[in-house]
Amino acid sequence: MKKNKIILVLIFLCFSVISSAQTSNELKKELTSKKDSIAKLQSKANQLQKEIDALPGWRKGAFGTIGASFSGFNNWYSRNAPNASAGNIGVTVNGFANLIEEKFFWRNSGGINLGWVKLDDKAIVGDEGFETATDVFTITSLYGRRINEKWALSALTEYRTTLIDNFNNPGFLDFGVGFTWTPTERLVVVMHPGNYNFVFSKGDANFQSSPGAKLVADYTASYYKLNVKSNVSIFTSYNNSNLSNWNWTNSFSYTLWKKIGVGFEFGLRNNKQEALNNALITNANATFDTADNKIQNYWLFGISYAF
Repeated sequence: MKKNKIILVLIFLCFSVISSAQTSNELKKELTSKKDSIAKLQSKANQLQKEIDALPGWRKGAFGTIGASFSGFNNWYSRNAPNASAGNIGVTVNGFANLIEEKFFWRNSGGINLGWVKLDDKAIVGDEGFETATDVFTITSLYGRRINEKWALSALTEYRTTLIDNFNNPGFLDFGVGFTWTPTERLVVVMHPGNYNFVFSKGDANFQSSPGAKLVADYTASYYKLNVKSNVSIFTSYNNSNLSNWNWTNSFSYTLWKKIGVGFEFGLRNNKQEALNNALITNANATFDTADNKIQNYWLFGISYAF
């Protein structure tokens, strides 16, 4: 009798294991099928989004980064200033509004990068507020009349200056005409042999306007949760190479939750006129040849947001 019970129990366990294995395999097959269905639906959704993006009309977007750090020292004797506090705050915003039509386009973009820094040595009485560290403002407007799908006759206006300190002193305004090449929706290359670089300045600032050629390449894209924008702007003066300049900015943001994530931005600039103007502050006899024209740069890492 006991043997029969043991046999029945073993048979029941075997059926349970087999049934469980079958159920597990069936669930795995169903999960694989669901994943395949989701992948197909996502592929169709991506294709529909591409078709929507290709339709005429406005395309708008913006993203930016906020970075901040604060620190304090009390009786930290290894420092030259054992009692001090420090802080850094930075904000960047990049936005665009593009009207894309069959026969023409109108692309507009703007960028702001502002930064403040504070170093307060408690042993020294003086200004304890934040000072401007980074101050960049750029806005561009590009109109093009299509020759074909990739090429267009175009006119570009680009303005660069500072917002907080010395607004429009200097200010650089480029206006020119030529051709624009758009090999993809993400990449725009502007080639304008007819361009004039207006430079605005006040007081003793030493700046000159001149005609020249303008080359701009702008890349804007989104890869799943990653937003990328890279822009290089080059002006070559026909009058004197010392009046030429270039700017290159790169912005990245990765979404972690909803529209919030982490962002990084860095920029490079070379401008001999700005270098000379800075050298003249301490040396009235400075020239383009003697001024130390180093590559200007800034960077910011922090929390990003997107609209």
